[in-house]
Amino acid sequence: MRVAVLDDYQQVAESLADWSGRLPGAETVFFPGHLADRDELVAALEPFDVVVAMRERTAFPREVLRRLPRLRLLVTTGMRNAAVDVAAAAEFGVLVSGTRTHPTGTAELTWAMILGLVRQVAADDAAIRAGGWQQRIAPDLAGDVLGIVGLGRLGAQVAAVGAAFGMDVVAWSPNLTAERAAEGGARLVAKDELFATAKVVTVHMVLADGTRGLVGDAELGAMRPDAYLVNTSRFGLIDEDALRRALATDRPAGVGLDVYDTEPLPDGHWLRAAPRTLLSPHMGYVTDTTYRIFYTDAVEDIEAWRAGAPVRTL
Repeated sequence: MRVAVLDDYQQVAESLADWSGRLPGAETVFFPGHLADRDELVAALEPFDVVVAMRERTAFPREVLRRLPRLRLLVTTGMRNAAVDVAAAAEFGVLVSGTRTHPTGTAELTWAMILGLVRQVAADDAAIRAGGWQQRIAPDLAGDVLGIVGLGRLGAQVAAVGAAFGMDVVAWSPNLTAERAAEGGARLVAKDELFATAKVVTVHMVLADGTRGLVGDAELGAMRPDAYLVNTSRFGLIDEDALRRALATDRPAGVGLDVYDTEPLPDGHWLRAAPRTLLSPHMGYVTDTTYRIFYTDAVEDIEAWRAGAPVRTL
């Protein structure tokens, strides 16, 4: 049996799980680089029976799956992966399994980005390294409004920290009720009120047809000139053209992004030079505990499938 582990950017997958001990006789190959070209991807994976995919870094649409006749098991980290055509996989005889996740990493990074933007940590670091000292007065978050778009598990974690900082936490999503908002530690408001009043807007929605472009010209234009927008969910939730137009004006005051339509972000992409932005290379889930869970469960998935009793199937 041959196993391919894709997109091992940090080259840590081999050390975070017992691949050889639990998969005796299997040959496991770890790919540190991203295989962006579809033909290159297919050529690289043709000899493998099992592929382990890290989140949505590499897509497996019908056309790719059709061209991998030897593939029998596709393991994705997490229990949801929009980049895998699960129906096509079943059609071609490929079982898809997932893994458990760790719920805190993205919420922690969300606050790192919020505080980095509001306190301009990167700019202050650059200034002091260049011989400078205090150059501005920082705004306060206590007593101001934190607007959460999508008050699910992650949104509720972000809300709890906002409350601890003394912020007025408000939330909106299409189906959110006042009762559910209160349970999540927030006060339900209308979408237009949230964008017009919040000092910080943070987005925590699942990307779907109904949520794509959820933050567009109207929402960005309604934001306070001293407000900040953070997206650690999926880039498609924000209309890219609208974001580019907004950053060419004077609002919002800053935008923090951990997610992008194309990843890794291509050289020369306009966001690399965009003003008033804090950019992170999709690090929300990239934590030690999360990766140990991902890869340990991936090995367990392969072991169970090999024994004829697959687990965590999608």
